[in-house]
Amino acid sequence: MQNLTLQKIMEQYIARAAIPNPPPLPLNSQHLSRRTTLFNRLFAAVYAAAILSLFYYHLTSLLKSPTSVSSFFVSISLFISDVVLAFLWATTQCNRMIPLRRREFPNNLKQLLKNDSDFPALDVFICTADPYKEPPINVINTALSVLAYDYPTTKISVYISDDGGSAVTLFAFMEAARFAAEWLPFCRKNHVVERNPEAFFESNQDLDSESEKIKIMYAKMKIRIENILEKGKVGEEFMNGEEERMILGKWTNSFTPRHHPTIIHVLLESSKNTDITGESLPNLIYVSRQKSETSRHNFKAGALNALLRVSATMSNAPIVLTLDCDTYSNDPQTPLRVLCYFMDPNFGSNCGYVQFPQRFRGISKNDVYGSEYMRLFIFNPIGMDGLFGPGYLGTGCFFVRRTFFGGPSALEPPELPELHPSHVVQNSIRSRQVLDLAHLVARCDYEINTKWGSKLGFRYGSLVEDYFTAYLQKSEGWKSVFCNPNRAAFYGDAPMNLLDAVNQVKRWAIGLLEVTFSKYSPITFGVRSMGLLMGISYCHNAFWGFLCIPVTVYAFLPQLALLNGASVFPRVWDPWFSVYAFLFLGAYGQDLLEFLQEGSTFQKWWNDQRIWSVRALSSYFFASIEFSLKSLGISALGFNVTSKVVDQDQSKRYDQELFEFGTSSPMFLPMATAAIVNLAGFAGGLIGIWRSGGAWEEVFVQIFLAGFTVVNCFPLYEAMAFRKDGGKLPREITFLSLFLALLLCSFAAFFSSFN
Repeated sequence: MQNLTLQKIMEQYIARAAIPNPPPLPLNSQHLSRRTTLFNRLFAAVYAAAILSLFYYHLTSLLKSPTSVSSFFVSISLFISDVVLAFLWATTQCNRMIPLRRREFPNNLKQLLKNDSDFPALDVFICTADPYKEPPINVINTALSVLAYDYPTTKISVYISDDGGSAVTLFAFMEAARFAAEWLPFCRKNHVVERNPEAFFESNQDLDSESEKIKIMYAKMKIRIENILEKGKVGEEFMNGEEERMILGKWTNSFTPRHHPTIIHVLLESSKNTDITGESLPNLIYVSRQKSETSRHNFKAGALNALLRVSATMSNAPIVLTLDCDTYSNDPQTPLRVLCYFMDPNFGSNCGYVQFPQRFRGISKNDVYGSEYMRLFIFNPIGMDGLFGPGYLGTGCFFVRRTFFGGPSALEPPELPELHPSHVVQNSIRSRQVLDLAHLVARCDYEINTKWGSKLGFRYGSLVEDYFTAYLQKSEGWKSVFCNPNRAAFYGDAPMNLLDAVNQVKRWAIGLLEVTFSKYSPITFGVRSMGLLMGISYCHNAFWGFLCIPVTVYAFLPQLALLNGASVFPRVWDPWFSVYAFLFLGAYGQDLLEFLQEGSTFQKWWNDQRIWSVRALSSYFFASIEFSLKSLGISALGFNVTSKVVDQDQSKRYDQELFEFGTSSPMFLPMATAAIVNLAGFAGGLIGIWRSGGAWEEVFVQIFLAGFTVVNCFPLYEAMAFRKDGGKLPREITFLSLFLALLLCSFAAFFSSFN
């Protein structure tokens, strides 16, 4: 019984552990750096004392008789900003208290898994939504990379969720199914590690005759798929056999991405389909759930829940891997690393999932857009692993299916026995009984009056279904593991232009705000259900949107005050100046140290801290506005798919590490306006010092802030005034930001003189 294998193997391991000679070999190990932990805790205590001192300074300043309304406004704004920064700093410290690093020993699994039948089954979910933003050739490369895992092929089932309902995507997977019969035995025979065909052929130029043959087959398949994509439909000449004509014939004129029937097509069945060597191929199933313009579909979470139900009727594997369409496997032994935790009884029965970090291929040399998200994908998960475990990052995550059905000690049964996590599928996945049930549970109205999205499956209520689902699973008692091997387990694609990068983060920030202002807010519900450290740790991401408050204040107020000859910070020789200096240098210094310890570079850290402020003035700023409007019922939120299509000119500029603007967007206005105001403030401050005969002590902090921002804004100035390529800042944005900067300066001057 494939869904009981996991439990049986754990029982065998426990039985063997009771035998004194020989002892069982370890499956994993963990390491807690006492030196790093001690430093983090001591530094946090000193830094917290400095923050409290700063609050005392602010409060005493506010309690004094204000000299004017403008000075009181500046003081209260800076105080609020520092409170927000202090809170966000505190949420980061929770992830620095117990940083845990792990190591796996997959070779030691041989003592448990002696035959193919001993391996637990694995269901893989790959989600795509738009073939024009997520090219089908990329999606099939992802699928081929996991179909070719070093794992018994009869134990693998790959499900493709096509939420756009595209005939082009289905055609691409028909081609991929045929190619898999050649690709999988080629990988086994030649011990290929990069099992994404595109990545393999890009990194291996000197090929033998067999490899050249496979490369030609892949190139022809790619051309056919891209030709179909360009035409927008699958012509009769591309259909092979009556079965393909029948399934592709379901795409009629009334068929749209938002309104279409359920389509489930079994492309490969392990019990019937074999490769060219006679070995069984894994199951490969295409799923496009029913869509109706009158029904709610709950975006990616809804698609994943449809896959959970459909897969339960067909294979119901005890382990589920979720992948984005562009996140391909870079290590064929990854499932074995996962079993090193799921098979280890030391983790108990409450280990719900194993999360791998997101890694990205094609990142520019110094990661100009900070796309590696080191804190989100590396630092925070390492820290959370010492508590209850990392959050779910949306891809590269292996779940125990049971985690989607209530807490470890409180099973939440589904409405149908066939969807139960312990249900054993007896019939063929092509049988009429199985397919009829699969079509039923993929209907757009199936979830009505059920617990799906609330108690079962991936959770609804936020655009960030990954964060929200894992957060609620943790509150139910599940734990998780962060697996970060030396060789990246998965690689994905990162945005290559600034608009895609900030729009992606804006969507995340909106979803996080939905959680923050719900009854499940981490600051209340999270702390009660998971404890103080874990609850505050989840606050770090949940309160992202609030970062726009301090960054906006510090990007404009001190500089506008400087232009009007007003000092808002302590003088250099004032003892309070040292508090500001320590807080600034301490925060940036610790962040830099973490980057360098993880093997990153100074330049990557610099770009990361720069994009941090860019996101605050674009992604977080507009996310806060959109969420507020939505809360007032003024607008509705949608899900925008991040484009994975690569433009050659854009790619060239990305490799040169030039900021890519190109498209006119209001997202660029705040950062462009801040760049102009800071340049004016820096120049005005220097002129003011020259006119005063060198009196710089009172305005040093403001000049430093303006200068620091000016240095960070070099790519913006270049895009405004000097670049002539397609990625320059649109002229209308430049003129509008100039107008806004002049308006702000005029208003500040008027407000200052009025008081």
